[in-house]
Amino acid sequence: MKKVLVLGGGIGGVAAAIAFRKKGFEVELVSDRNYLFIYPLAIWIPVGSATFDDVGIPLSLLGLKHGFSVTIDKVVALDGVQRTITLENKGVRNSPALVVIALGASRLKPEGIEHTFSICGKPEESLVLRDKIEQIVAMGSGNIAFGFGGNPKDTSGVRGGPAFELFFNVHHYLKKLGIRDHYEMTFFAPMPEPGARMGKKALSALASLFKANNFHTHYGKKITRFLPDGIVFEDQSQLRSDLTMFIPAGEGDEIIKNSNLPQNEAGFICIDNFCRIEGIAGWYAVGDAARLEGPEWRAKQGHIAELMAGNTAWNAAVEHLGEKGVLRGYQKHLSILCVMDMGNGAGLVYKNSIKEVFIPMPVVGHWLKKSWGHYYKLSKQWF
Repeated sequence: MKKVLVLGGGIGGVAAAIAFRKKGFEVELVSDRNYLFIYPLAIWIPVGSATFDDVGIPLSLLGLKHGFSVTIDKVVALDGVQRTITLENKGVRNSPALVVIALGASRLKPEGIEHTFSICGKPEESLVLRDKIEQIVAMGSGNIAFGFGGNPKDTSGVRGGPAFELFFNVHHYLKKLGIRDHYEMTFFAPMPEPGARMGKKALSALASLFKANNFHTHYGKKITRFLPDGIVFEDQSQLRSDLTMFIPAGEGDEIIKNSNLPQNEAGFICIDNFCRIEGIAGWYAVGDAARLEGPEWRAKQGHIAELMAGNTAWNAAVEHLGEKGVLRGYQKHLSILCVMDMGNGAGLVYKNSIKEVFIPMPVVGHWLKKSWGHYYKLSKQWF
């Protein structure tokens, strides 16, 4: 049985491990965490709509169900020339025939980032943010600022959806407590139209919702630095904030940037349409770790990571197990897909190269996303 080593225990890595097992490969998954953290569901932790345990699945359970082994260790070095992987505890590993890199991405670190909180950082940060929100509630009033940053070296690394979702959820939470009017809520971003890549319909709907909910905006100015009590922009304007939630844009993981793997200016691994790392036979990259080639609006989302993982297993079976079939590419399937939760409803966003869709879903949309969360967990544990 041909062996594959999957590096990373996130959505892309787990999807790859499962897909390779279904193709008959022996699979070892290496992760620095012993659980899969489902980031799309983490928006509910800070407002108490979900617990930390609700948003994770033990990797040991997934390995037992699908038949792959799990090694809890941290990847500290990669060498594509010598074909070795170095782990923090178990040292240098000579790679098997196949390697899938799904290590995710690092985040840019603007000056003063330590004064912010994030929903897309380490999983434990969602609990820190929850505690901070409770402190703000105890204050009885204040200024709340949510936003996200850009990466001019690779626009696919921008992650704004969770910022919008949590912003709406905090608004809904404060309304339920009867204290929303005591807080000024502002959304900020360096681009003139944050959310534009979702399409004109979604952008228009967002603008209407912002106006209806009395949200303020601070758009189109580069963020210079963060302070303990706010944000400073390139024109020296300042936004006062008692709570700043910020999602920095992604860049290549330091392990990748320090390696000899082919990478673009932002540090993402260069792959072809079939997720093969350029110049290294049998090595693949999926999800946030990889450079995505496609339209300007392309985005790194969970469903794209899963698509890439499935295609990678299919392609490896064709090329390395002799299965009949045509190699499958990811580029023609690039799309944006999101049920943007708002606490008391949601909006369905879909965009590809042909069409864009935005469907408002008051009330039922929130429960649709909750249902998707249950389905995702069940699909990984039982199917």
